[in-house]
Amino acid sequence: MATKLTARRKRRISPTSESRPVQWLLIGIAFLFMGVMLLLPLYAVFHEAFLKGIGAFFTGLAHKDAQAAIRLTLLVAAIAVPLNVIFGVAASWAIAKFEFKGKAFLITLIDLPFSVSPVISGLVYVLLFGAGSFLGPFLKSYGIEVLFALPGIVLATIFVTFPFVARELIPLMQDQGTGDEEAALSLGANGWQTFWRVTLPNIKWGLLYGVLLCNARAMGEFGAVAVVSGKIRGQTTTMPLQVEMLYNEYNGTAAFALASLLAMLALVTLVLKTALEWRFGQEIAAGANH
Repeated sequence: MATKLTARRKRRISPTSESRPVQWLLIGIAFLFMGVMLLLPLYAVFHEAFLKGIGAFFTGLAHKDAQAAIRLTLLVAAIAVPLNVIFGVAASWAIAKFEFKGKAFLITLIDLPFSVSPVISGLVYVLLFGAGSFLGPFLKSYGIEVLFALPGIVLATIFVTFPFVARELIPLMQDQGTGDEEAALSLGANGWQTFWRVTLPNIKWGLLYGVLLCNARAMGEFGAVAVVSGKIRGQTTTMPLQVEMLYNEYNGTAAFALASLLAMLALVTLVLKTALEWRFGQEIAAGANH
């Protein structure tokens, strides 16, 4: 009897009916696709960046226009990401913790940037703040430039990135429910105390994950920013725009040097994303065991 039980335990039940060769074939196709679509382009970027030596690489990054593009990219991300965090947390709190009319419509609006081309979103801001609009000349009369300046780039970046934080937090908060908040309120905590001491610690890993994705998209955005920036060299060109301009001017070394910096940021984002997923999974498993 013991022998039969041991044999049954050793015999693993496969979730699929495919044979071993078919499974290996599917795995091989997946790895081949990832190699061609991800690893090969990544190798090409770094190869071209260091093709003329490390000196040429750092010379391309040290150019004043490249430095201006790096500073502008970091500044736009530093403005857009915190604003999206505030919006994402507020929207998630409202959707997950309360019932109100128009909730489904609000969720649809949050998903809008996923379905609208970034170029179209940039054109919307051109229509709103362009020379032929009402807002553009009105703001310009007070010395406020939106298009072809930092405010327009920030607005376009906020639009294409605001779903990321909210979309990470909404299902997390809905899954957690309102029990912890109700318990805190019943014990005498006010709204802010409940948020800072109960809600925020419960969502911290999901929030960090959303911030990470939002920041990565903000730094890599091209379409919407290209429309509203005007591509003024050294003033309104972010890193992706500067890469395009350098490549079109046949300055491949400088273009790929800046592109490799973006690729490094993407790799760091990937590592942090994996670490956050692992840490979040560990916390969920620990909570389930308790």
